[in-house]
Amino acid sequence: MNTLPKRLRLLLADDHPALLAQIARLLAEEFEIIRAVGNGLDLLDAAARLDPDVIVLDITMPGLDGIEAARRLRQAGGRAKLVFLTVHDDPDYVRAALEAGGAGYVVKARLATDLLPALHAVQAGQRFVSSAASPSHEVP
Repeated sequence: MNTLPKRLRLLLADDHPALLAQIARLLAEEFEIIRAVGNGLDLLDAAARLDPDVIVLDITMPGLDGIEAARRLRQAGGRAKLVFLTVHDDPDYVRAALEAGGAGYVVKARLATDLLPALHAVQAGQRFVSSAASPSHEVP
């Protein structure tokens, strides 16, 4: 009997290939990276076909931004947990991302310190917001 916990299957979405590679390297030991895509439309297609456990997505992407992609994923009944990884540290973006269905919000400047804790938090059913995006440390 296999007692090891199932590795979460992650779908990554960002329009910067070098950053996607960096994220994959950071997460590959602990998570299964099932696909990396470069825009919101490809994200919707890959999510429908691959049924990931978690989607790590940027907000600013060509074709369809991450917030609208998140809304469409939720409307389609998608079950994946959403963790936004973005340069935007403005509270309005945080609020919009969480309202669109996000469970986590990581500012790219804190990628190395916040992404793994964010994934662990959402895996445990909690929300996570980088302190850089939430100065009061309160999740909206």
